[in-house]
Amino acid sequence: QVQLVESGGGSVQAGGSLRLSCAAFGYAYSSYCMGWFRQAPGKVREGVAVIDSGGASYADSVKGRFTISKDIPKNTVYLQMNSLKPEDTAMYYCAADPRRCEEVVVTAGGVTDFNYWGQGTQVTVSS
Repeated sequence: QVQLVESGGGSVQAGGSLRLSCAAFGYAYSSYCMGWFRQAPGKVREGVAVIDSGGASYADSVKGRFTISKDIPKNTVYLQMNSLKPEDTAMYYCAADPRRCEEVVVTAGGVTDFNYWGQGTQVTVSS
């Protein structure tokens, strides 16, 4: 049974930083594609960043501000978020898939076929 548990969300002022964590249980985490998504009220889900052994990729909206990383011994993936903006306010979700990231569908319209999801953690950025 694959389980993902996010933490680290909260409220911060614009320009501040937060680090989200996603602890993974029940599978060979090191070989999986891991991702972070977000969804704000009334908006479609957005892929933020993904990472596997081949590297990481980011949505244009967060490039240069967010960094995704993996700590394999801890079975944890992180999302370091710097220079936060009010438009970053959303529920953030961790996702995992046994395929390589290049095989996982992630569209600009928020459609994805990641297999496993966490429960989400709220990030609120005030101006």
